[in-house]
Amino acid sequence: MAKPLPRLEKPTLDSYLDKVTLTEQATHHVLRPWAGIGLGLLFMLVSMIFAGAYVSEQPGYLIILAAAAIAGYMAMNIGANDVTNNVGAAVGSKAITMAMALAIAAVFEVAGAVFAGGRVVSTIEAGIVDAAQMPSGATFVWVMMAALISAAAWINIATWSGAPISTTHSIVGGILGSGVAAAGFSAVHWVSLAGITASWMVSPILGGGIAALLLAFIKTFIIYRDDKIDAAVFWTPILIAVMTGSFAAYFALIGLDKVVTISLLNGMLIGVGVAGVTIAASRPWIVRQARGLDNRNQSLRVLFRMPLILSAALLSFAHGANDVSNAVGPLSAIVANVNGAAILKTADVPLWVMLIGAFGISCGLLLFGPKLIRVVGEEITKLNPMRAFCVALATAITVILASTLGLPVSTTHTAVGAVFGIGFFREWYTRNSKRRLEYVRRKTGHMDFERRVEHSPDEQHRRHLVRRSHFMTIVAAWVITVPISALLSAAVYCVFAALFI
Repeated sequence: MAKPLPRLEKPTLDSYLDKVTLTEQATHHVLRPWAGIGLGLLFMLVSMIFAGAYVSEQPGYLIILAAAAIAGYMAMNIGANDVTNNVGAAVGSKAITMAMALAIAAVFEVAGAVFAGGRVVSTIEAGIVDAAQMPSGATFVWVMMAALISAAAWINIATWSGAPISTTHSIVGGILGSGVAAAGFSAVHWVSLAGITASWMVSPILGGGIAALLLAFIKTFIIYRDDKIDAAVFWTPILIAVMTGSFAAYFALIGLDKVVTISLLNGMLIGVGVAGVTIAASRPWIVRQARGLDNRNQSLRVLFRMPLILSAALLSFAHGANDVSNAVGPLSAIVANVNGAAILKTADVPLWVMLIGAFGISCGLLLFGPKLIRVVGEEITKLNPMRAFCVALATAITVILASTLGLPVSTTHTAVGAVFGIGFFREWYTRNSKRRLEYVRRKTGHMDFERRVEHSPDEQHRRHLVRRSHFMTIVAAWVITVPISALLSAAVYCVFAALFI
């Protein structure tokens, strides 16, 4: 009987090493969330040190240091929850990787916050409650501190629960609750609050409507054409030009207002000029990309990848300009009023305050953002690069318009509204578009195509392209955010009043 061949590996040792490897993997999986929490706490500490370098000689600087840490915490929560809307569509469509999306968003969020973030800050800082109604500057400081703590805590809870809520809702509700607790209902700027509330309701409808119109345009002039590639070569540079022109006009009017004043007409002319240059520069690149592509929808994804990346960058810039106010608005008010000698309704936002908000948003995105990116990009409706481009561009246009008007709209409402707009439009278009029906008839040769589709209620439900459960859950979260953050803020303020005022 032949002896078995000797084995090189040691079964006992290999089994032990396998157990060690499995233990290491399990430890890494368990400790990864704790690593994020540790880095988040480190950023809060850095925020305090950074603030201390500027205010160490100012009376009451310890309160400012505490407020800087809380503002950094708030900014990280904004990054973890709200910034996901900027790149979720791009990731969900598989146009870019998660790592690329995080890098793009982090860079452009900082740029938007630093260069164009001052205008909406004043609305958050002094447009919700009347500082003059407060008994003292110290009271106003604790009102803003309570608002920061309550809003950040509620956003943190929502993020861990996987709910994309509005950070703007949270901070406005927080200021409202603590302001009423401190000075009563007469301290609230109800007219200003009504305008902000109206913008919340309009933004998802406007975002969804613009996204649906853009998708309808792409379907009509590109997708359902006999020669898709030629149509895409003609129209894609124009779509890119709309995006870059809008961005250029926005940056000229808002981003440069601290350096030079540009009239609305000149800003629009700058946008038109940039759009023209974009068409001339992008068309040769699109032509090169289109060479050798088959005449089918899958090929169009290649041509829309770069426009989608650019639109995600634009949206991140616009979000940084708009939503940094949710973190630095209360901090700016605290810095201006911490000595309690006089109440300042609004003041210039110090650069170091803007930097804490800007880098805090990027830090929160990098540490905790991927979870909600997947919710927005993959779990509401199916996205491809064309649909994702419509979502990103529609959201950017809406947010840019709001920032121009100084309205702190919810980018969550706008982006998620655009995603739902795309999904509901596809449902309607699939059932009712004569152009699509005629196109499919010609391509398939089935003249009875319309009769082949089932119209029973069960079949119609199966063909829903939007997850209704997500729609109801997200809307419910939007509805309860303001009351919860307001009640929580009022309770926190009462604690502060008992201890410090």
